Amino acid sequence: QLQLVESGGGLVEFGGSLRLSCTASGFSLDYYTVGWFRQAPGKEREGVSCVTTSGDSTNYPASVRGRFTISRDNAENTVYLQMNNLKPEDTAVYYCAAGWRSGAPDSDCGVEYDYWGQGTQVTVSS
Repeated sequence: QLQLVESGGGLVEFGGSLRLSCTASGFSLDYYTVGWFRQAPGKEREGVSCVTTSGDSTNYPASVRGRFTISRDNAENTVYLQMNNLKPEDTAVYYCAAGWRSGAPDSDCGVEYDYWGQGTQVTVSS
């Protein structure tokens, strides 16, 4: 069974840190671009960061640049999202997704995401 499982979410105070993990089972992430997305209540899902198979990474919202870092550990078949200096507006369900096929020009890291995790809740208290 091919699946992605996120972990590491939770409740953290303003200014705190969390590291989210996205682990694949049933397939190797070596060949996939992996993205992190988030969806806050009442808002559309937005891309947060993505990392290509060659390790190139991109953070999308200006609000997370300098605070969030994506990384991948192919040996662990896992992609991480280190989140520092968290703010209440970072509160959301965070999802990871993997893909390899070329996507629309405005797609995150240029791929279509075929596999999605179930999400992990991140709540930042003020």
